[in-house]
Formats: sequence, structure tokens, C-alpha cells
Amino acid sequence: MQIEFSGAAREVTGSCHILRVGSGSKQRTVLLDCGLFQGRRAESREKNRQLPLPVDEIDGIILSHAHIDHAGRLPYLVAQGYKGSIWATAATRDLCAIMLADSAHIQEKDAEFLAKHRDEFIEPLYRIEDTTRTLEHMIGMPYNKWFEVTDGVRASFTEAGHILGSASVVLELREGDQFRRLVFSGDVGRSNLPIIRDPHPPEHGADVIICESTYGNRDHESVEGAREQLAEVVRTTAARGGRVLIPAFAVGRTQELVYDLHALRRDGKIPEIPIFIDSPLATDATAVFAMHPETFDQNEALVRNTPNLFEFPMVKFTRDVSESKKLNTMHGPMIVIAASGMAESGRILHHLRYGASDPRNTILVVGFMAEHTLGRRIVEQRSVLRIFGEEVPLAASVEVLLGYSAHADRTELHAWLRAVRRGGAAEGRNHPTIHLVHGEAEAQDAFAEQLRGDGFRVEIPSPGTTVTL
Repeated sequence: MQIEFSGAAREVTGSCHILRVGSGSKQRTVLLDCGLFQGRRAESREKNRQLPLPVDEIDGIILSHAHIDHAGRLPYLVAQGYKGSIWATAATRDLCAIMLADSAHIQEKDAEFLAKHRDEFIEPLYRIEDTTRTLEHMIGMPYNKWFEVTDGVRASFTEAGHILGSASVVLELREGDQFRRLVFSGDVGRSNLPIIRDPHPPEHGADVIICESTYGNRDHESVEGAREQLAEVVRTTAARGGRVLIPAFAVGRTQELVYDLHALRRDGKIPEIPIFIDSPLATDATAVFAMHPETFDQNEALVRNTPNLFEFPMVKFTRDVSESKKLNTMHGPMIVIAASGMAESGRILHHLRYGASDPRNTILVVGFMAEHTLGRRIVEQRSVLRIFGEEVPLAASVEVLLGYSAHADRTELHAWLRAVRRGGAAEGRNHPTIHLVHGEAEAQDAFAEQLRGDGFRVEIPSPGTTVTL
């Protein structure tokens, strides 16, 4: 039994881990995620075209959730001839229907732009028709139900609490008379996030854990504190007649923000100003959220008592390009939430080009910004931002609210790992080896030191590292 770490090793994008069970003609190979690499464009483009292995060697794929850095290369595998099953939760499958199509659309439009303006043609990684065929391979499964992936491998999903449909994966592996239990964390969320349920650590322990470490070197502000800070940013910016510009993932973060703005307005804590959700993908994703109330946290009063969580008079969803362009001709305070989450593409770029130089405005960062992205340069408050090839001075205020992160922080991740360890005590599986993935080197090194101090065995694989279970 072996694991090869193909993506999200010493970095936070391109999640992909290769599991091999058996040998010779009886060897079976399963992928855990197959996401897009993001960051420097030329470098990411080259990495995304490198298949983790030949598609005819893959016997099954298990997807933890729908974010593009976890699911974004699946259509490329299908375009290259993958014919097997892709296992996910039902909500993840429904989100992939819109997110993968959006990813293909962006790639096709980028190719058209380069061909028109730079006389350079770059074939999209995949096209819309490839995403449609990918969905035909996806099998939606409920949480906490075992399913057979391939010979010697069965799996089940537990609630990860990260986004709608997100899951941690428990795998039971058999090779001859050997048995191992592997837990793949996926992306672990936080307790008390709006809308979705809290993370539920697998209960029966593990021999090996592949664990994300995005925030392994820091703790977040409280979820409750983030809502109050959001209210303060809105009040302050509105008072000076400015806009709150929020780069946000269309799936998860946008819905959480709308939910909290709904609650704040209901409680009279923010003024009644327009809130524009300027993202067709976010509009579609909100509809998918409404389709899956079974995943909502029924402990929240707003969930229990409000039939339409995402609809109230201040909110307007803009789908057409013409509607989006009109926003930059409007006057007065407003909130604009637009994708992408790391400000690397999408409509947020147009709003930043128009609004980053206005000192009345606030750019509100509500999530992790990877290295080499425009979002990271905003967090670093560079004096000049390069947007669409233009130099735009950064005069707007920049506020960072990490209480909105959908990733567990170091204390929450540590508690999650302890819970998995405790669950394995009865079977003697309370000394798992942990492989840290999905994190930058600084965060991983700090988290590894913390975990080793608590008696965990910790490894930090580099890209291409193969370990034997």
C-alpha cells in the first residue's frame, strides 16, 4: 500500500494524492481529489497539463469537495480518456455542475482574449462539453455510508464543515492479510460557521492521516467577532460614501456573507444600502444551497425561522455583463461581492480596477490569499496593483477578516486530529502517522512542531514523495 503526493504538497493548490493498493496485475489505484494549480499563470498552466498518472491506471476517484483547487482538473482527466467513477457527496456533485462549467468558460474566454489581443493561442485545459461528461461519471453518496471504490478499497464520507457538501474521507484498505485505515481530512472547516454543520471528525481512528495545514501557524478571530467587524467595516465605509469591495469565493463564502449581512440588517447593525452579488456563479451556487437544506445547521435560529436565507430587500443578484458594468456608474454607498476569491479572475478585477484608487472605498479580504495572487498583493498593501495590464494605485482601505475563513486554524485542526486519535484508542489506532498537505512551508513547519510536541508522528511530503503504509 502506497501514497504518492502529487499536488498540494508544500503548497495550497492542486490537491491530488495517489493511493495504490495491491501489486502487479492486482494493483488498484485511487485518486483523492484532482484540483487545479493556481498562482503564477504560466507556471500553473504547465503544471495543470501534467497528468498525475496515465488515466488508464486510475481505478476510481474520491472527491472531498467542489472547490476548484480540489476538483478543477477532473474534466481534463475525462477529456484525456478517464472512464471510471468519481465519488462525492450529492451536494458536491451539484456544485461541481456549475463550478466546473464556470472554470471551462473562464478558460475558453482567456484563450479568446489572448488570441485577439496578443496574437497568442493557448488551448483551454478543457471545454464545457468535457465538464458535462465529467458529471456523468460522478456518483453522489450520503454521509456516513460505506461504498466500494475498487478491489481492496472502501470509503465513507464524514462532515468536514468547510463548504456545502464538503467531506473528510475514511478509507479502509486491504491487501492480502494487511488492513489499514486511512483518513483524508479534505479541507476542515470551523465550528459555528453560518449555514453549514460543524466538522465531524471520523470516529474510529486511523493508521495514517493526510491532513490539510493551511492555517497551521495561526489562530483566527472568532466567527462571532468577524460578524461584528463586518458590521463596523460596512458602517464606516458607508459613512464616507464609499463601496465595500469583497473578493469572495462564489461558493461558500458569498453565501456566508449574505447570511451575516441579512442577520446584521435584521438586527439594525448596518445601514440599508444595496448589496450586489455580481457573479453568475454565485447566483447559481446560491440556488444549489437552497436545494440542500438537509446540510444546514438546524441549531441556528435564522436557519430554523427564515424560509429564504439568501433573499431580503437589500440584496440584488446581477447576472448579465451589462448589469455588472452599470455598477461602476452608480453613486453612493454599496457592497459589491464578486468572484474570484483570490482576485485572480472574474468580475472582481473590474471593480478593483475602478475602485482600488478611491480612498472612500474599502477592499475587504475574507479568506486566504495564496502566494503570487493579486489578493495576496492587496493584503500586503502594495502601493500599486497591476490589473488587466494597467497600474492602479491602491488608495482604498484594506481590511482583513480571517474570522470568515472556512479553514480550521491551528487550534481547531489540532483538536480535530486529537479527536481522530481518541476515536482509535479502542482498536489500538491511537498513534497515527500524519502527512501534512495543503499548506505553505512556514505554516506546515510550525504546525508539525506543535503536533510533535503532542506525541504525533508527523511527515511533510514534497511533490512526488511516495510513502509505504
